[in-house]
Amino acid sequence: MKKVSIVIPAYNEQDRIGATLQAYCTFFDKRKAQGFIADYECLVVLNGCKDATAQAVTREQEHFSTIRMLDLAEAGKGLAIREGFKDALARDSELIGFVDADMATEPQHFYALIERLKFADQALGVVASRYMRNARIFPPRPAIKRWGSKLIYENLVTVLTGMHYKDYQCGAKLFRREALACIVPHLTVDQWACDVELLYICKRKKLSIQEVPTVWYDRAGSKLKISNGFKMLSAVVKIWRKHRKLA
Repeated sequence: MKKVSIVIPAYNEQDRIGATLQAYCTFFDKRKAQGFIADYECLVVLNGCKDATAQAVTREQEHFSTIRMLDLAEAGKGLAIREGFKDALARDSELIGFVDADMATEPQHFYALIERLKFADQALGVVASRYMRNARIFPPRPAIKRWGSKLIYENLVTVLTGMHYKDYQCGAKLFRREALACIVPHLTVDQWACDVELLYICKRKKLSIQEVPTVWYDRAGSKLKISNGFKMLSAVVKIWRKHRKLA
């Protein structure tokens, strides 16, 4: 049995965070009661919120003692994940990961990552993929949405970093404590390309990471816009320059 920390970055999620926390805590309370995990926590990291996300989290804390909250003044998914990892490492969790606040990854599918990592003796992390064989996305995506990313963004990542993941950006990743302790001091990206930086540091540190197919639910209200996509391309180049000599 392992203790698990689930970091949930949240930016203006007042309308969705309550349902996400209810679903995750209800599911993991049952897994704890059944003896499948030793304990867990949901660590919500607010980043630059200008709505009532904090109040929504506080309401759920009245029902679930396993919810923790950090409130950061600055916005940025990468910043939220990094600070969440640091906070989780200050306690005794053995497995630490993150999921998106919109519950695109439902709790049973994040738990599948935990089961995979528990029995993967050589792996120090496991990352979900929407594009591997046997993965499923609901509703199905238009082909152009997938191929636009594959032909431009993913090719750039592969050329610069030598990595060959099917899905860099999926918002469900899980690591052993010892891996994160090695990774976190090198994380610098505050925004969307944080996933690539995280995986590239793993590669430079020669950490074994498994990619596994997942079930993903596209939710309305995505925070990732086309303009962010162009910024991500620039960020990938900066990540390569910064970490290419890391050992």
